[in-house]
Amino acid sequence: MPAEHTDLDWASVTQALLDLGIGKLYENADLRQCSRWRIGGRASLLVEPSSIDALASLKQFLCAKQIPHLVIGDGANLLFDDAGVEGVVIRLGKSLSGIRVDGDLLSVDAGVWVPRLAHASLLAGLTGLEHIVGIPGTVGGLVCMNGGSQRRGIGDNVVDVTAVDGNGDVIRLDASECGFAYRTSRFQSGLTVAACTLRLQPGDKKAIRREMLEILHSRRTRFPLKLPNCGSVFVSNPAMYDLVGPPGKAIELVGLKGVRRGGARVSPQHANFIVNEGNASSTDVLTLIADIRSEVHKQTGYWMESEVRYVAPNCSIFPAHCAKEMT
Repeated sequence: MPAEHTDLDWASVTQALLDLGIGKLYENADLRQCSRWRIGGRASLLVEPSSIDALASLKQFLCAKQIPHLVIGDGANLLFDDAGVEGVVIRLGKSLSGIRVDGDLLSVDAGVWVPRLAHASLLAGLTGLEHIVGIPGTVGGLVCMNGGSQRRGIGDNVVDVTAVDGNGDVIRLDASECGFAYRTSRFQSGLTVAACTLRLQPGDKKAIRREMLEILHSRRTRFPLKLPNCGSVFVSNPAMYDLVGPPGKAIELVGLKGVRRGGARVSPQHANFIVNEGNASSTDVLTLIADIRSEVHKQTGYWMESEVRYVAPNCSIFPAHCAKEMT
């Protein structure tokens, strides 16, 4: 949501939200602590709503006052600008992290950590979510991006989604209304995922656990887990995949594996990961993304699109490869 004000009285905004009893509030919040990349400036205000009703009331207040804001989860696929955010960052976390099992159905709040959801499905003897076991982030972001691994997406298991719209109204959408496609959904524009219902299948706990352990082992050996990163940077294009291969292979083929821009580096372990080697800026990462796209296009004819989302100082969010065009 673009900024409408540059001279807001943030002390008054904070007090108004405290009076509403929305949840936890943090002024001048360090966004590096809200991003897996550990990059970003500061936010005017960070709010953690205590419930879905609190989230709805918060969005109603912010919309009525035309206060710029955005909603995040664990920040696993977000790149905040070094200038920070002039607005309210709404973080869905521990206060919205309930999981309820009813037969083959799981009711899950948006703030649930994705590996915890996978573990809950294992404990319930339900199969279908093995592929998410090692994915960082929260369920709200997973649903928003139709995230997953092994070319699968969480949308395959969604029965319905409870969301809060741009006016702060709570709505419920069936899976058919969610617009799920590969690594995308309708929740990327205006709707905030608050909770979802997932349908799984009964399975053998030993087999489920074995598959999860195999996936975790594969992630440990293939992916750079010791340095800050956002996971996969570029989306796998099916047409490109058939002729060139996945993004990591394409980046390696054009000779960019291990290349640096400032403190950001294409991981020598997996080329579809960009790691922060300690002092990377948002500009470093955006430059590296632009350079990778340009060189891959030059040598293959394909423009790769990024999974990671760039958060501009005015609260706008868009694919990172569009950042230079939009800012």
